Order: sequence, then structure tokens, then C-alpha cells
Amino acid sequence: MFDAIDVPGYLSRLGLPELAGHEPSVPALRALHQAHAERVPYECLEIYLGRPASICPAESTRRIVAGRGGYCFHLNGAFSALLRALGYRVTRHVGGVQGDADPAGACGNHLVLTVAGLPAAESPEGDWLVDLGMGDGLHGPLPLVAGTHQDGPFRYGLRPSEAEPGGWRFDHDPAGSFRGMDFRAESARISDFAAKHAELSTSPESGFVRVAVVARRDASGADVLRGLTLTRIGAAPARAELTTSADYFAALGDLFGITLSADDRAVLWPRLAAAHERWLQEQSG
Repeated sequence: MFDAIDVPGYLSRLGLPELAGHEPSVPALRALHQAHAERVPYECLEIYLGRPASICPAESTRRIVAGRGGYCFHLNGAFSALLRALGYRVTRHVGGVQGDADPAGACGNHLVLTVAGLPAAESPEGDWLVDLGMGDGLHGPLPLVAGTHQDGPFRYGLRPSEAEPGGWRFDHDPAGSFRGMDFRAESARISDFAAKHAELSTSPESGFVRVAVVARRDASGADVLRGLTLTRIGAAPARAELTTSADYFAALGDLFGITLSADDRAVLWPRLAAAHERWLQEQSG
């Protein structure tokens, strides 16, 4: 079952109120996806603060409408509910994102979406990969067709998955923050991700627990904030260390649209500063 959501509020957050009641189409799907990538940040700040949010799609949509973001279970869970409410044929899938040292396969650390029934020249079968939960990943939907696909400055690969028979493999651009992602063909329920969400939200080994990550994709690249290091990936790469709380919270607001309460800032900044100091000591050692 898909959850009842505030469609007008969600579309307003995306700056696309005119799409309410609009017939499903490739241009509309692309507009929705791109606006979501640009306006709703990928973030794990609630996990870093020790209060992970529910992955219930209805709750995730309320969070987005209120001005925040989330990571893949929140962003793709909410977006699937929005697409379904707008009449799209959307399916959730179990996926797995991998770094350089991780084995291929859908380990369940990622929620993936596909949309069917929208034929176009680039997707004759009408199937699309829709994914807002990869941080510096997709800006717009990709035709679910094997081959190389250009998305702004990034070049992606899609092919049948060798690790998940019947599923698909996404190969990220070498400039990206991870190596690739596999996902299974069969449909999944939000409950299928509950155990992995609990692990990613609480385990001391989880990257989301250890590092505060925020990211936002746009047409020319991506802004990624890991701890106190702000990186621009894409057409004009850049890197900076945000050494003061003023710089950090200004970047959160200006680049990612996140405004935290004074209480949250008072808790978050000392943790970030201490983690950054430990990182600097490790680098110098």
C-alpha cells in the first residue's frame, strides 16, 4: 500500500504546483526528479544527532514538506508515494550501493525506484530508473536501457547485474563518491528496509553515524558536505574546509536549504569540530 500524502504541499516544496493533476509523462517525471534533486537535500544529520527519523513514506513526505530531507529510504520512499499519487506506475526495489572495497550485490542498504509505462525515444520499453537517494547520483531519471548515459557532467553506465540475476547494475562516474549500485528486479516493501535502516542509524560502524553527510545535485554537478569538508564535484570542482560554526551553518542554509534550531546547532557543532580534529590528527599521523 502507498501512503496518503500532502500532494499540493509536496509539489509546492518542489516549485511545481502546476503538476497537480497533470498526466504522467516523461517531461513531467524529469521535471519532478530534477526539482527534487535540487531542492530536497540528501542528509543524515538526524542520525548524526542520535535521533533517526522513521522511514514511513507518509512521515518522510511530511518531513520534506516541512523543509528537510533524508537519505535513500526517506527520499525515494517519499518520492515513490508522490509519483504514485500523481498516477505513475512506480516500483520500489532492494538495492545495494558499494564503495571501492565492497562486493557487488543488493545488500539492502539502498532503496531504488523504477517507473514503467512512459515510452520515449531513449526508452522504447517505457522503463526508467528513478533515484534521489544516491547523494551525488542522478539529477534526472535515466532510461532503463543498457549502455552509457550522460547526466550533466557525469557519465553513468547501466547493464544487467551480474550479482542479482534479472536485476540491474548502475556504474557511477569515476568522479562520484561511490563505485556503483545493484538492484533486484522484484518489487519491495518499505518494511523490507527496516532492519538495515536500524543498522545504518545506530551501528558505530555505520558511515551515517560516524560522519555527518549532506549532498545536493544540480545540472552541473553536486555539492557534498562530509563533516567540515565541502566539495564541489562536476564541471568546476572545488574543495574547502569549513573551520567555523558560522561558515558551516551558512553552507547548510545557502547550499542545502537546511536551517537548524539553536538547540540542534549547539549539539551538532561540538561533535563536528571534535570529529574533524580527530580526522586531522589521523591525517598527520
